[in-house]
Amino acid sequence: MSFDNAYEALTTAEGESRWAFGTGFDDPLSGVDTTLPDGVDGAEFGRYLMMLGDDALIAAQRLIEWVTRAPELEDELALANIALDLLGQARLLLSRAGQADGTGRGEDELAYFRDEREFRNVRLVETPNGDFGHTTARLLVFSTWRLALFTRLADSRDPVLAAIAAKGVKELAYHRDYAAQWTVRLGDGTEESHARVQRGLDEVWPLVGELFVPHQTELRMAEAGVGVDPAQVRAEFDEVVDQVCAAATLQRPDTPPLAGVGGRGGRDGIHTEHLGYLLAEMQSLARAHPEATW
Repeated sequence: MSFDNAYEALTTAEGESRWAFGTGFDDPLSGVDTTLPDGVDGAEFGRYLMMLGDDALIAAQRLIEWVTRAPELEDELALANIALDLLGQARLLLSRAGQADGTGRGEDELAYFRDEREFRNVRLVETPNGDFGHTTARLLVFSTWRLALFTRLADSRDPVLAAIAAKGVKELAYHRDYAAQWTVRLGDGTEESHARVQRGLDEVWPLVGELFVPHQTELRMAEAGVGVDPAQVRAEFDEVVDQVCAAATLQRPDTPPLAGVGGRGGRDGIHTEHLGYLLAEMQSLARAHPEATW
């Protein structure tokens, strides 16, 4: 769900999701009780939160690249709003990660002063945008997967993560609906639009498998009752994507997953060559002026 302004977002949130915003502007979790649940390893929980936060942060950065380039003004605003939703999720998750792991690192430090190998995002979100058909296909895949994940994380034993996820579910439902509508419109449109969105789906599909391969940290957090084993959401993902593809007259790709390096992928800090360029642009101002404020 997107909002026209921050005030509307604050006043519209209901139940436990409301206090996930915190009460401060510098620290999005200011005023929130961040005590860890019993039996949860803070360092490992911090890594898990960083995985979720990095996925949102890098996806947001790619979507922001569409500003001034989208095919229509309405879609430029829609993509920018989706990016802002994901950026909001990244702020909350990275802030929680720095508190959970005991380092005290804030959202800015984690976003701007980590190197490529320290990022834990899945590789799907870091590859270049391609054309609008490619971006539509990737957003469909990413939002469908993340919505299924966050729906389950809303029951996390960690009340902070549960509240962040509950707020994110509303946003991700809109993201998935936006992507699905464009997928059907393009797929069932002209010969050219059909070919482009099918090509986009074909190009992103080798990176889909990684979304469902559980990392040891994810498995341990699922066992502790604060995380989710991503393999559990595969069936729901497949069902939704198959429905959208059928309505869009698209063929679901049957291509093998992109191999990692020595069996390791984005969750281990092993990325494509594209992440370094993305971080160079995203981090350049903060690194050039590390104490700057405005």
